[in-house]
Amino acid sequence: MMPRFHFLSGLPRSGSTLLSAILRQNPRFQSGMSGPLAGMFSAMLGEMSGKNEFSVFITDAQRQRVLQGLFENFYAETSSEVIFDTNRFWCTKLPAIKTLFPDSKVIACVRELPWIIDSIERLVRKNAFQPSSIFNYLPGGTVYTRANGLASSDGMVGFAYDALKEAFYGEDADRLMLVQYETLTTEPVKVLNAVYDFLGESPFAHNFDQVDFDATAFDDRAGTPGLHMVRPQVKAILRKTLLPPDLFRRFANDAFWKDPQNNPNGVRIV
Repeated sequence: MMPRFHFLSGLPRSGSTLLSAILRQNPRFQSGMSGPLAGMFSAMLGEMSGKNEFSVFITDAQRQRVLQGLFENFYAETSSEVIFDTNRFWCTKLPAIKTLFPDSKVIACVRELPWIIDSIERLVRKNAFQPSSIFNYLPGGTVYTRANGLASSDGMVGFAYDALKEAFYGEDADRLMLVQYETLTTEPVKVLNAVYDFLGESPFAHNFDQVDFDATAFDDRAGTPGLHMVRPQVKAILRKTLLPPDLFRRFANDAFWKDPQNNPNGVRIV
């Protein structure tokens, strides 16, 4: 039988790896950190587009079969009944996802933007002798230039933020659910119950005191040790921000999902 596909997306440093680590406790589920499938999907879309002179021989039906085959073959070795593929890119592809996998859902993890910028800056300072792939391994800059780069339209945070709004306000918003990092770390039972209900899955007893996930090799290669670190126990960690006050205030009002008046499509938020 073909597995059911769902997608984890949303903002960086907002709990998608943590949510994946929790979901994979269910033996029916397969879930992990951001992977290569979204990039392969995008590349194949491009190669089947008009930039290829032979695209006149490719119909939309063929494109759909090729892209669906990409998923089937990429995950051919898994025996899991439900697969969650993780990437921020998926929020930009809800129409395609709906066509390829009509029963699929997208769970987007979100977090207040100042704390996302703060979290990335904290990693940069923690790894003072290892320039990060997040900033193309460039060792210079200040907290302001790094924040500006992250928040730009093609930056790590800016792209994901714009993609999230595209999905949130789009015509396929009914298949989107937002999981707030603040709720996931303080009320994980509430979040997982809501996720299972949204997916139409039977409840599962997760262990929030023994969460396991290791991406050390990937993070080290990216020059950002700890990028995907997940603590064994799900809990909120209170701390002071590293950001200058004016920089923190710059992003303080960007959590559009917190205002019910900004949710015309009734997207489920937990």
